Amino acid sequence: MTFLGWVSSISLVAHIASITALMALLIHQLKKSPRIIHPGALHSALTALLAGLVMVGVRTSLHEEDAAKWDLLNNGKVGVKFAVLLVILFIGYRNVKKLEVKKSTLYTMIGLTTLNIALSLFWQ
Repeated sequence: MTFLGWVSSISLVAHIASITALMALLIHQLKKSPRIIHPGALHSALTALLAGLVMVGVRTSLHEEDAAKWDLLNNGKVGVKFAVLLVILFIGYRNVKKLEVKKSTLYTMIGLTTLNIALSLFWQ
């Protein structure tokens, strides 16, 4: 495996781990009183964003090197996932300093994170 292949694999693992951490931190706050946006959730979302951008850049160059081995990315899927993650970050940063966050805000962020996971699994 080439160096860029390793970078692609490592960024994929980092992306999956950070999305999982984001979901876990959001779900963990549902039963808390007062409910807050944990700063780790925002760090996880930013890590997922950065890892996703690295994956797109690396996979594009890998496709140019060996198109038979590395599939071309679906730019529509990448764009929608990017937009959903930006909305998650926007909601999170608007509410991170609040003393208590509404349950509906957490449910919205959980729903958007679930949408992002579903897009990656079911949209080819």
